[in-house]
Amino acid sequence: MFATVPNPIPARMKGLNRAEICDVNFQEFVRGWNGAVQPKPAPDEAILDGSALDARGFRELFESQLISRHLDLMARVLRVQNKVFYTIGSSGHEGNAMVARAARHTDPAFLHYRSGGFMAERFRKLPVFEGQRLDPIMDSALSFAASAEDPASGGRHKVWGSKPLWVLPQTSTIASHLPKALGTAVAIEAGKRLGTGLPIPEDSIAICSFGDASANHATAQTAFNAASWTAYQKLPAPVLYVCEDNGIGISVKTPTGWIGESFRSRPDLDYFFADGLDLASGYGDVLRAVEHCRRTRRPTFLHLRTQRIMGHAGTDFEIEWRSIEELCAVEAGDPLLRSAAIALESGAMTKDEILALYEDTRRKCFAAAEDADSRPRIETLEHVMRPLAPYTPDKVQAEATRAPSFDARVKAFGSEDKLPEKQVPRHLAIQINQALHDLFAKYPETLLFGEDVAQKGGVYTVTKGLHKAFGNKRVFNTLLDETMILGMAQGFANMGMLPIPEIQYLAYLHNAIDQLRGEACSLQFFSDDQFRNPMVVRIAGLGYQRGFGGHFHNDNSVTALRDIPGLVVGCPSRGDDAAMMLRTLAALAKVDGRVTAFLEPIALYMTKDLYEAGDGQWLTDYPAPNRALVLGEERVYNPDATDCVIFSFGNGMPMSLRAARQIEAKHGWKVRVVDLRWLVPLNHAAIARHAGECKRILVVDEGRHSAGISEGVITAITEAGHGGKPLKRVVGADTYTPLAGAAFLVIPKDEDIVQAADALAG
Repeated sequence: MFATVPNPIPARMKGLNRAEICDVNFQEFVRGWNGAVQPKPAPDEAILDGSALDARGFRELFESQLISRHLDLMARVLRVQNKVFYTIGSSGHEGNAMVARAARHTDPAFLHYRSGGFMAERFRKLPVFEGQRLDPIMDSALSFAASAEDPASGGRHKVWGSKPLWVLPQTSTIASHLPKALGTAVAIEAGKRLGTGLPIPEDSIAICSFGDASANHATAQTAFNAASWTAYQKLPAPVLYVCEDNGIGISVKTPTGWIGESFRSRPDLDYFFADGLDLASGYGDVLRAVEHCRRTRRPTFLHLRTQRIMGHAGTDFEIEWRSIEELCAVEAGDPLLRSAAIALESGAMTKDEILALYEDTRRKCFAAAEDADSRPRIETLEHVMRPLAPYTPDKVQAEATRAPSFDARVKAFGSEDKLPEKQVPRHLAIQINQALHDLFAKYPETLLFGEDVAQKGGVYTVTKGLHKAFGNKRVFNTLLDETMILGMAQGFANMGMLPIPEIQYLAYLHNAIDQLRGEACSLQFFSDDQFRNPMVVRIAGLGYQRGFGGHFHNDNSVTALRDIPGLVVGCPSRGDDAAMMLRTLAALAKVDGRVTAFLEPIALYMTKDLYEAGDGQWLTDYPAPNRALVLGEERVYNPDATDCVIFSFGNGMPMSLRAARQIEAKHGWKVRVVDLRWLVPLNHAAIARHAGECKRILVVDEGRHSAGISEGVITAITEAGHGGKPLKRVVGADTYTPLAGAAFLVIPKDEDIVQAADALAG
């Protein structure tokens, strides 16, 4: 491969800085090159015989490679001066610039962190945007410097990203971005079928790059499987997976040939190989992979050979664990040496031209870095959090209370007589179902998907009739894979749709929750609110299913959701609240781009009675379509009572109301019961107000003793100065939920609440 490349000067001292060695190697290589020179090609002629790359394209790719390299070198120098705060570089991966050249700037890109070459080249696709010249060097320098003027993240993290260039920023280091890349590819095709409009051309493809070590991660494997599963069914999924294979993950080597062996014959994942170390020979293969993906609309795997130069990051002193001979061999495979050789051999550039370009690029990178260092950085907590959870209450409320058109509702429900507000009071599952029909009538871009949600209507029939009313384009089943369900949701959201994915049980969410925590909810934060992926995630969960199903169907682990920055979580206990909360959650998604979750208590789906069999007091009327809740708004029962207040949510609500009746009879207290309804964020002001107005406090939480909602409620009470009042909490035990009757030994019961009140009385 490198027969025309003389060996770089060997390292003679183990203490030498490897970045400096690579820098010197390049310059000495150019000066010492003495190969044969061809006649200089015209700009539109092949750079070398048989190459698909013309001379103009080579020159631009070479410039992009040099920009990427000098950004890395600059970062290593200025990091020790606290002017740069990120040193994971792209050195050796600069060949990914070929992918950017072969693709379009409107192809959504989800990038590996070694994508400096890709970004430098993609900037050529759109040199000016809204009258402003786009500069890859300055933009990158601002990001390296964590400047508040960083156009990608606003200084919150070093990410590769650009709104005008359709590079969605993320910090994915373990391939957690692969599912949403596939989701975006599927969404491009779905948008065409729905006819609701796409923000990009209809023949766009989604590009996703990652390292060879990350290809082994479970999240990557689920994305590959889902891509193959989709293609197997002849469904279009134009995703280009670019595996940048440098043969090592930090310090763990990938077995020789492993990526090719694993993916070359993988069913329904079309494999291409390209040499990312050689622009002249590699570009044609890259171009073929991109064009294949765009033409066939099939998932495509591009195996791009790369090399990792200068270690994993600036803190990775490879000389401590790799031999000097091995390091010299790695550095001899530097793709910039091959690019310089191509430039010289083809006659496209002279030695002096190459070295002048090399030093001019260095100068620009350092000048940009010094400029970036002088720019303001984030200095306040408010500034840090500004894009995390945007909320415009007036606009959200206006959107939430905006009813669908009368004709759309009649069509959705079948007739005017079947409109839900004209029906008798119904239970929770029915009212959720009616509210979903209303949302589909209101938003033509709404999609609902998950396991068993279509023809079957869900395990608990909550989505019954939606598939029949709105068709397979909008309501469809997925493969049994929660990670991909949430990845698909992000893809649909990226393409301007309003996804409502269903997670069949809360317990099933945990193996996929990073798609919410690390990906969906972080996008607004890491893009400075330039990119949004609004969605409403429906999750059936919590306990009290009369012992059915054990832990996997009675999961009370709410804390996993409370831990996610920016997520909104609503949890209804009754049907009318559920309908009004869904309208608010959808409005939050539409107006402010929020990721929201709707936690549905399974045991209350069919509950009709409250105090005794047949009383029907847990049935509710369907609220008019122009009614919605305000985020954080609680429901209060017996609001004038001041002897005791009970805070609860979900299954705890009917229990608390029954217990309140017993407490009043036993102790003569007037008991106020507060349904929190919104679990994230908790309404601290409302909690404090109710606690301040009442003499005693009970908190009923079906979550676990060490991980539920009650800690947040009690913190709100204490911080408001009411911690001295008599207070008890009733919570679940720190255990998994067992099967059958034993389940009720570990979660709160009516009598537990009454006993807690007895303790307060004592």
